[in-house]
Amino acid sequence: MYKRVTLRDTVEVPPKHLADVTPALVKNLLQDKLEGRVDEDVGSVVSVIEVKDIGDGAVLPGKEGVYFEAEFDAVTFDPQMQEVVDGEVVEVVNFGAFVGIGPVDGLLHVSQISDEYLAYDEEGQALASRESNRTLGVGDAVRTRIVTKSIDERNPRDSKIGLTAKQVGLGKHGWLKEERESRQAQAEGE
Repeated sequence: MYKRVTLRDTVEVPPKHLADVTPALVKNLLQDKLEGRVDEDVGSVVSVIEVKDIGDGAVLPGKEGVYFEAEFDAVTFDPQMQEVVDGEVVEVVNFGAFVGIGPVDGLLHVSQISDEYLAYDEEGQALASRESNRTLGVGDAVRTRIVTKSIDERNPRDSKIGLTAKQVGLGKHGWLKEERESRQAQAEGE
């Protein structure tokens, strides 16, 4: 999901900064230009970490600044289909829960949370089961798997990621802990 990659890009240095073209300046300009944007090859650029090399500047006709090609390391976010991800419930609605999994939220549809019927508790901002008294609410840590994704390159925040928690080993961390302890107690009792 998160990767450290080496990239190359061109950055415009405004005339007022031409006397001091440093890696720190180029890093700031690259951060302004790239962070939060999606590159189809590497995913969403989360952070520019370090500028490794700055090439010679080039002047373009009709442009005020000087353009430098830079090589730099960046952290990117590129969720993969079927990838298991941990996240935190950031919002609960009547049809499911939105889970923060990095710079975007994924939808954990109510049908993908449990085999039990889950009722929406608007006051408590939670989904609750009458059968097992289990609840899923804002702030809960969950382990899910990515089952659908539609990345919006123009506006990454509008990307849609579908999640499931119905397989063994997936779900709210508290539920997983209960199941693990139950299996251990059964094994010790045999």
